[in-house]
Amino acid sequence: MTLFILALLVIIVLFGVKNIRMQCITRPVFAFFKKVLPPLSDTEKEAMEAGDVWWEAELFRGKPNWDTLHSYGRPRLTEEEKAFIDEQVMTALTMIDDFNIVQERKDLPPELWDYFKKEGFFALIIPKEYGGKAFSAYANSTIVSKLASRSVSAAVSVMVPNSLGPGELLTHYGTKEQRDHWLPKLASGEAVPCFALTGPEAGSDAGAIPDTGIVCRGEFQGEEVLGLKLNWDKRYITLAPVSTVLGLAFQMRDPEGLLGDREEIGITCALIPTDHPGVEIGNRHNPLNMGFMNGTTRGEDVFIPLDWIIGGPQYAGRGWRMLVECLSAGRGISLPALATASGHVTTKTTTAYSYVRHQFGLSIGQFEGVQEALARIIANTYQLEAARRLTTTGIDLKVKPSVVTAIAKYHMTEMGRDVLNDAMDIQSGKGIQLGPKNYLGHGYMATPISITVEGANILTRSLMIFGQGATRCHPYVLAEMEAAAMEDTGEALERFDNLLLGHMGYAARNALSSLWGALTGSRFNSAPVSGETKQYYKDMTRLSAALAFVTDLSMLVMGGDLKRKEMLSARLGDVLSELYLGSATLKLFEDNGRQQDDLPTVHYVMQLRLQRAAKALYGALRNFPNRPLAYAMRALVFPLGNHFNGPDDKLTIAVCQSMLRPGPARDRLTHLCPDFEGDNGGIAEVEDAFIAQYKAKHLFKTLRKAQKEGKLERKQANDALYAQAYELKIITEADRDTLLEADRLRKIAIAVDEFESL
Repeated sequence: MTLFILALLVIIVLFGVKNIRMQCITRPVFAFFKKVLPPLSDTEKEAMEAGDVWWEAELFRGKPNWDTLHSYGRPRLTEEEKAFIDEQVMTALTMIDDFNIVQERKDLPPELWDYFKKEGFFALIIPKEYGGKAFSAYANSTIVSKLASRSVSAAVSVMVPNSLGPGELLTHYGTKEQRDHWLPKLASGEAVPCFALTGPEAGSDAGAIPDTGIVCRGEFQGEEVLGLKLNWDKRYITLAPVSTVLGLAFQMRDPEGLLGDREEIGITCALIPTDHPGVEIGNRHNPLNMGFMNGTTRGEDVFIPLDWIIGGPQYAGRGWRMLVECLSAGRGISLPALATASGHVTTKTTTAYSYVRHQFGLSIGQFEGVQEALARIIANTYQLEAARRLTTTGIDLKVKPSVVTAIAKYHMTEMGRDVLNDAMDIQSGKGIQLGPKNYLGHGYMATPISITVEGANILTRSLMIFGQGATRCHPYVLAEMEAAAMEDTGEALERFDNLLLGHMGYAARNALSSLWGALTGSRFNSAPVSGETKQYYKDMTRLSAALAFVTDLSMLVMGGDLKRKEMLSARLGDVLSELYLGSATLKLFEDNGRQQDDLPTVHYVMQLRLQRAAKALYGALRNFPNRPLAYAMRALVFPLGNHFNGPDDKLTIAVCQSMLRPGPARDRLTHLCPDFEGDNGGIAEVEDAFIAQYKAKHLFKTLRKAQKEGKLERKQANDALYAQAYELKIITEADRDTLLEADRLRKIAIAVDEFESL
C-alpha cells in the first residue's frame, strides 16, 4: 500500500505540477514529436488544410455521436429538381441509343448534344442569376445516375461540366467580370468547357505539374500588358475535342520579379478560349471504346493576360488549393453516381434474368451458386445507394469533406466493378454479346475509367484516405503539428503542453473502450435505435475506439515513416472507410422508414462491413513492425480473437429471395434505372419477361404439380406442355394464353444480338 501511495504521489506530481511536467514530460515528448513528425511538402500542406472534416471525424475519434448522423436529415429533391428529372431527363433517355453512340457514331448524336445544351444539362451547378439550375449535389448525382443507367458516354458528357471544371471554379473563385462573361455562356451551352490537369508526367501526382506559365510582358489586343507565357502538354482531357473554353492548371513562375520577390509562385489555374492564338486542341483518345469526347491539348509560348487567371492575379499560386477543394466535391458526386448506376442496372436486370433464365428445369435464381453472387450484387447496390445519399448530403450541407469523398470515390468505384463482374458471371453469354440488347457490356468496358480518374484508386486508398484522415480527423495531431512548426519555442512548448494532457486522456479512453467493448461484446455501448440494427451501432463504436487507439500508437511509433508504409496505412484507412459505409447503410435504413423487407439486405451489408473492418484492423496489427507493441495492441483490441464472421448462407439466400419478386424493396433498389414508355432496349425486355413470368407463377406451380403426379410429361417443349395441360383441362384457355405470352417474352429476354458481318 505504501508503494502504491508513493507511486500515485509521483504521478500526481509529474502531471499536476506544471513546471515539473514541462521539464520531465512535455519537453522530451515535444522533442521526440518533432523528430518523428512527418515532413509535409507545400502541396501536402495545402491538401491537408483544404476542405473540411465531417462525419468521418466522429468515426475516427473513437466515440461517434450517432444522433449527429441522424440529424443530417434525408436528402430530398426540390419540386424543380423532380420536374427536371421527370421531364428533361426522361426525355433524354428516350433519345439515347448507346449501341449507336459507342459502336457506330463514337459520339453523341447532334440532336442529343443540342438537347443537353438547350435544356440546361451543362448548367446544373451554375447559379440561377447566370442562367443555371443551381441544383443540389443529390439532384446532380441522381441525374448522372439515371443517364448512366442507359449510357455511360452520355452521363460522362453531362457530368464533366458539372464537376471539376471552369463552371465550378468560376462559381467559387472567379472575379465578377469572369463570372459575368463566362457563366451565362456555360449555362446556355454556347461555351463547352474542359479542364486540363493531367499530363504525361503528372497523373495522380497532380502537384508535380511540369507545365509552366512565366510572368512576362506581351501584346494583347494591340497593347503591351503584363501576362503569362504558357507551355503545356495535357492528355486524357474529357470534352477537350469539342471544347470552346479551356481551364488550364500550370506552375507559375516569375523569374524577373515583375510581380514581387517570389520567383516560384506555384500552381495556378487560368481560363483560355480554345480559339486563342497558339492553343492546340489535339487528337481524340479512345477510352475503352466509349463514345464520350476525350483527348489532348497543347500550347507553346501562348501569351495570355494576367486577368485570365481564375480569380484574377490575387489567386496566382492558389490553384492547388482550389483544385483540391473542387476535386473533393466532384469526386463525391460524379464517379460515385456512375458506380451507383451500375448497381441499380445490375440489380434490376440480374434479378429479372435469374428468374426468367432456366437451366436443368429450374430458374437459375434457385441455384445457391448463383444466389451467392446475386446476394453480393444486391448488397453492394444497397451500399452504393446509401453511400451516394450520405456523401451528397455532406456536400449539400456546404461542407467540403475531402476524406469522405476519397472514401466514396475509391470504395464505390470498386463496388461498381464488383457488381458488374458478378452480373457478368450470372448472365454469361447475355452479358458478353454486344448489341442493342446488351445492357451490361459497355458499362463493364467503361468501369476501369472510373477506377483511374481523379486519382488512381491505389493512390486514393493507400495515401489519401488515411494520410489525410489520420491528421485532419484527429482531435489533437494537427494542432500538435502546428505547435511543432512554431518559431517561438517557449510558446510552442506551452501550447503543446496544453494539448498533451488531452491527447493522453484521449488515447487512454480509447484503449479502455476498445478492451471493454471486446470483452463485453459491445453490449454496454449506446445505440440511438432499438430493434434488429441496434447491435451494429454498438459494434461500430467498439471498432471506432480500436481504430483511434491503433492509429495513435502507429503515428507515435512510426511518425513520418507511416506514410511510406502504404499497405499498413491503407488497412487503417479501410477501417475508417468500412465504418463510414456502415454508417451510410444504417442511415439509409432509417431514412427509408425502417422497411422490414429491407432488413435481410441491411443485415448482410452490415455484417460484411464489420467483418471487413475487423479484418483490416487485424491485418494492420499482424503487420505492425514493432512486434511486442503489436501483441500488446492485439490483446487490447482482440483479447478474445476476431469474431466478426460476416453473413452466413441462410442470410445470403434470404437476401436473394427478397429481390426475386417485384415489390417496393426491389423498386427502391433499382429506381435509378427507370422504366419509360417506348423503351425497346434489353432492360425493358428482361423486365417485361420477369413481370410476366412472376404473374404466371401460380400456373407454373400447377404445371409442376401435375408433372409430379404423372398427369403431364416432364420433358417437352413449353408450348407442347401448355397445349397438353389445356387439353387435359388442367389449365384454362386464358391460362394457356398467359403462359404462351410469358414464354414469348422470356425468349426475347434471353436472346442476344446477331449480325451478318462485323
